[in-house]
Amino acid sequence: MPSMGRNRSAQWLQTWFLLVFPRTCSTALLYSTYQFDPLEHLGGVAPYFESQDPPASPSAPQGCTPVRTAYLSRHAAIYANDYDYEEYIEPFISKLENLTSIDWSKVPTLNFLSSWTAPITEAEQELLTRVGRVEAAQLGATLSFRYPNLRLPTHVWTSSAERTYKSAQSLVRGLETDDDGIRVVSIYESEKAGANSLTPYKSCPAYSPSAGSDQQSVYLEKFTAPIIARLNVLAPEFNFTSNDVYGMMELCGYESVIRGSSPFCDLDLFSSDDWLGWEYTADIQYHYNVGYGNAVSGFVGLPWLNATASLLLGEKSDEDMYVSFTHRELPPMVVVAMGLFNDSASHILPFLGNLAVERLDCKGTYGYDDGDYYRVLVNSAPQPLPDCADGPGTSCSRSGFERYIQDRVGMFQGFSEKCGVDYDNSTDVLSIYTDLDLAYARFPAVTLTGYGVDLLLQKGITLN
Repeated sequence: MPSMGRNRSAQWLQTWFLLVFPRTCSTALLYSTYQFDPLEHLGGVAPYFESQDPPASPSAPQGCTPVRTAYLSRHAAIYANDYDYEEYIEPFISKLENLTSIDWSKVPTLNFLSSWTAPITEAEQELLTRVGRVEAAQLGATLSFRYPNLRLPTHVWTSSAERTYKSAQSLVRGLETDDDGIRVVSIYESEKAGANSLTPYKSCPAYSPSAGSDQQSVYLEKFTAPIIARLNVLAPEFNFTSNDVYGMMELCGYESVIRGSSPFCDLDLFSSDDWLGWEYTADIQYHYNVGYGNAVSGFVGLPWLNATASLLLGEKSDEDMYVSFTHRELPPMVVVAMGLFNDSASHILPFLGNLAVERLDCKGTYGYDDGDYYRVLVNSAPQPLPDCADGPGTSCSRSGFERYIQDRVGMFQGFSEKCGVDYDNSTDVLSIYTDLDLAYARFPAVTLTGYGVDLLLQKGITLN
């Protein structure tokens, strides 16, 4: 009997402890729900999302007002990247269509394949999806709300590919409050433009688009091995391969931005560990392709950073807001030039992934002098610059920002030399924002469709 009394006392004490200190007890986990979204672990084929956890507010620090800003954005969602389609997706689709003897309706977790149809055709590669157009327009509206005191831009710059150009057009539609005449400046994706384009990696002979593939393939074989074994038990006739698995998982992202959802995202088909394996495989490739694992990344990314710093540090400017569109390669190269995310825990490359540099006018900010401060946002999340965080929030002072830019230039100047340029008239400077005559005149007329014939004539350019 005494022991029963002691047990009851112990139970009462435990109950009281749980009620008073619920957050300190592991039993609180009984009421937690594990959540995992594959679409937030698909790297370059993920729909746009803001990944920082916990989310940080993009609002300016107390007492600070943005007075000028520059954005560099990847294009919005497309049907499929040509490499992804040709290497992984199309071979899987073709294999699926040819093996008609399998009754998929009887295969657990893959029974949807009995009526599934491919969302992508060869002709649709690289084209912007409807979701992509909406994403880009929404970004335009977001910028108008984020910067109500800034003048709307008179120009938006873009590389000349259709998907980047149409992303820019869609952003303009979301940014304009009326027919304000924002012109889309299309910059030809030349292989001999030096640093003076929005695709400078194409002008860098030392850069290889296939960099990182060898390293990626090693982990691809590793993480897909147990998945292949499991799927081949379910449907042995299909003889699943690592490329099949990678393509199926890519379809989760691509089909979602085409049709709004995808059965390939089902966690009964691929577990959260499977998705993290896919993510790490992609991270390896990006590290060696456009990240810190590629010796030219910072040199290719610096010209945009340096040009942007000049625009924001200048006393006068033609624009309050500079917005540019490019492909997935350039933003992470700029990130390397900036010294951001030098770790393995960042998400910066979804469709429409973007980074921004802001100039802030701060007055009456507690603990800081009045003056100009500079801040970086990545996918709307403020990011402190290395050795440059002496201002409110994650910002840094004007003098600190100037020193920071000088340091980065000292590390990564010399685009032409580092890239091993083998063509004439290369340049290490990005001047498209300040030399509009050059932007109009240097490229074939087909890339200037956003201007209109009347403006071309004003510039002395004829469409021969």
